[in-house]
Amino acid sequence: MEPQQQPPGTTEAMRTKPDHGEESYRGSGRLAGKKAVITGGDSGIGRAVAIAYAREGADVLIAYLNEDADARDTAELVEKAGRKAVLVAGDLADRAHCEAVIDKAVQEFGEIDVLVNNAAYQMTHETVEEVSDEEWTRTFDINITAMFRLVKAALPHMGAGASIINTSSVNYDMPKPTLLPYATTKGAIANFTAGLAQMLGDRGIRVNAVAPGPIWTPLIPSTMPPDQVEEFGKNTPLGRAGQPKEVAPAYVLLASDEAAYISGAVVPVTGGKPIL
Repeated sequence: MEPQQQPPGTTEAMRTKPDHGEESYRGSGRLAGKKAVITGGDSGIGRAVAIAYAREGADVLIAYLNEDADARDTAELVEKAGRKAVLVAGDLADRAHCEAVIDKAVQEFGEIDVLVNNAAYQMTHETVEEVSDEEWTRTFDINITAMFRLVKAALPHMGAGASIINTSSVNYDMPKPTLLPYATTKGAIANFTAGLAQMLGDRGIRVNAVAPGPIWTPLIPSTMPPDQVEEFGKNTPLGRAGQPKEVAPAYVLLASDEAAYISGAVVPVTGGKPIL
């Protein structure tokens, strides 16, 4: 059985380690010279995206909460790909920290070509009464309000051809009741993406979202009860949870110039669960 962790969890403490593409991802220069910011970039989907971006030729700033060991491991993988890695720790629920992340990216890179808003918070509850006002507010602050603040801070440093990619979830279309605050924010992210894409179209900046289904990351054993962890992903048509490496290619496409006419989209990576 997978050991339970305190949220947000770490890769190091997982018995069954996720596959982030460390051994399998092969780049082909699709993001050569681009400068990317990835929130929640230390582990899970964020780590897989950081690895893929670096191997495709991008420098990467990795924003994370406090999982220093995971962040250092991810930075090492970026640097092994011959790209620059910048680490910024702190709480994205704080507006000043959102601005500090962007300031650091501009200081290190001079510009921002790709902003991946991936950091998220979730907890499992069986009843509405279990959800405190503080937890509801924190979930929104991290999952959606931080996206608004990061975008607002980054836009002066993004030019035509830049890309904003937000992590939504299959929960935006099929909300799991025990993840009520989280699922609600994921619906907001889908709408934020659609509206922002229309607002920024005349600037040549594209905005899209990726909607993962059940993906095996440290967030799962740190925010779900053991019985749900054991069954995680088995209810998909493919019959299993996805690996972070299986989500990262969607983020590569949306960041690349090949996706020059894709904006306002939500790309599902769900193991066969339909999103309408």
